Amino acid sequence: MEMLHYDFMQRAFCAGGIIAVIASVLGVYLMLRRQALMADMLSHVSLAGVAAGAVLQVNPALMGFAVAVLGAIAVEYVRRSYKTYSEISVAIIMIGGLSTAVVLMSLNQSINKGFSAYLFGSVVAVNETELYMMLGVAVIGGIFFYTLRRPLYQITFDEETARTNGLPVKQISLAFSILTGMIVAAAMPIVGVLLVSSLIILPAALAIRIAPSFVAALLLSMVIGLVGVFSGLTASYAWSTPPGGTIALVLLTFLVIGIGVKKCIVKLGKNHNTSMELQKREFHSEARSFMKEPSIQETGGKHHERVV
Repeated sequence: MEMLHYDFMQRAFCAGGIIAVIASVLGVYLMLRRQALMADMLSHVSLAGVAAGAVLQVNPALMGFAVAVLGAIAVEYVRRSYKTYSEISVAIIMIGGLSTAVVLMSLNQSINKGFSAYLFGSVVAVNETELYMMLGVAVIGGIFFYTLRRPLYQITFDEETARTNGLPVKQISLAFSILTGMIVAAAMPIVGVLLVSSLIILPAALAIRIAPSFVAALLLSMVIGLVGVFSGLTASYAWSTPPGGTIALVLLTFLVIGIGVKKCIVKLGKNHNTSMELQKREFHSEARSFMKEPSIQETGGKHHERVV
């Protein structure tokens, strides 16, 4: 294809593919942990780092990366202080990040002119340093999700039971939050601060909705993320539209169409409730087989571990 003859488009497709894979896997875990807003919050916090980097004349991308990681650590500690209202930690850290970014931006009016790339993304402007940073984050994320897949599954559905089984819940949750901050910061150049959650959440939202099993949800999420990013970049090049917004719209379109098709299939079935319950059982059964964990039952919307 003509667009692949350009170096900047080659880097854009490489960067988009790398982040699409690891961000989609992260999205599945965030969805199951009821932390979908965490990605959006950390992207706004990283904006403070970008502003600080511009003021201090340090690489804004690297500064945003560091602040996103610090924000992830802060969220984990604040969340422990508000165990009953864990979502408050997201609001507190987001307010702190945005207010800091606004104050820092006011110190230098010239910063505002270059902020659009960070707000809406500029994947075609990804340089080699950012590309290597994305690759490093993807490798770290892949190792993390593979080696800790069993503990992560337990912690995702029931932290108390995981703690009872002797798992270091606090340490694993902290590491997961730090990795989330790293992936969010690495994804910023592709879709920007305002749309970074779309690259993480939308593929996972569709995959969880239509996948028959846990493993299928992970694989399907990665495929949806890759197809969405590549389709968005192709459409952006053909129509001269912003890459970040185009990718987000493509993923949103996939989600709407996927949910619509799923509903049509369910309506054609003989028994809606039976088919949905069967799908849930298959999902968790496959997850248990993959993780080799004791069975988990869902009662009243809560997951409990049953000792076999």
